[in-house]
Amino acid sequence: MNSSSSDVNQSSSPFCLLGLGYSYNLNTCVLEVSVILFLTILIISGNLVVIFVFHCAPLLHHHTTSHFIQTMAYADLLVGVSCLVPSLSLLHYLKGLDEELTCKVFVYLVSVLKSVSMASLACISVDRYIAITRPFSYATLVTPCRLRVCIGLIWLYSALIFLPSLFGWGKPGYHGDIFSWCATSWQTDPGFSSFIVALLYAPATLTVCFTYGSIFRICRQHTRKITQRLTRFGPQGNERGERGEGCLDKRYAMVLFRITSVFYVLWMPYIVYFLLESAGLYCHLVASFLTTWLAISNSFCNCLIYSLSNSMFRKVLGRLFTSLFSPCLELDCCTEGKKGPAPPSQRPAQAC
Repeated sequence: MNSSSSDVNQSSSPFCLLGLGYSYNLNTCVLEVSVILFLTILIISGNLVVIFVFHCAPLLHHHTTSHFIQTMAYADLLVGVSCLVPSLSLLHYLKGLDEELTCKVFVYLVSVLKSVSMASLACISVDRYIAITRPFSYATLVTPCRLRVCIGLIWLYSALIFLPSLFGWGKPGYHGDIFSWCATSWQTDPGFSSFIVALLYAPATLTVCFTYGSIFRICRQHTRKITQRLTRFGPQGNERGERGEGCLDKRYAMVLFRITSVFYVLWMPYIVYFLLESAGLYCHLVASFLTTWLAISNSFCNCLIYSLSNSMFRKVLGRLFTSLFSPCLELDCCTEGKKGPAPPSQRPAQAC
């Protein structure tokens, strides 16, 4: 009698990937729900802020890379929305759904969205490389039409490269391993893993390493030549402009390089575990959970790094928050017409 009741309790308890943190009172895996919900809230709120700021600030569209940044923000926002699926499942709000189908579709969508981010970072590096190596022909090479085509191809390529996983060839990731079927019945395939590495991970990584390495080498050579000219002939007006422009390009490249570096730092443990597990060398459920959600946390880190590194973005964001949380500014604007125009130093900050 006791053994049968214990069997019923074990069968009714949900599958906990970490093997701990299960609460019998709440009937859920508290630790996994906390981690996933926390990341989901951060990802959705952070990327909504980035999208809102870009929508309100046309000046941020000055660089063509801003289109790729927005593409990443939309992809990361969808990652956060899709992460509601495992959260709701652990909280028993998705009892009627087929576990196998839900797991496959969820893992496919997250893999596609992260592929969009990775491909966008590679395209950003190529765009900056063209802007620095071919500045005079950049406007003719990178046109708005070609930019839209490139973004469309990124989404199409990302959707196609993971499509075989929906039809039984391999497992593209461990994002759905909070489902019991995903963790125990859906296994990775060495052939499919090699296919993903050869067509996505390796080309994107090599492209980023080559382009940013070339960019910093060119900027260093450019700075060295200007310094030598200043030492030999003294300061001249056009050289100051060239030096300022070169430093500006280097600073903007550094912002994008930080985003790219953090992306690969957070994703590298996941990629390494993915290769080891596919080759049958190492398999651990806790390691799969930690590396997977560490990689997904990059969806929040992208917007955080961009907001901290871009001074124009910070300025626009500060003005937006000031206009939202300081209603007295509107009163100041209304009273300004009665008292006459105020000096520029005393005028309230206007929203974009």
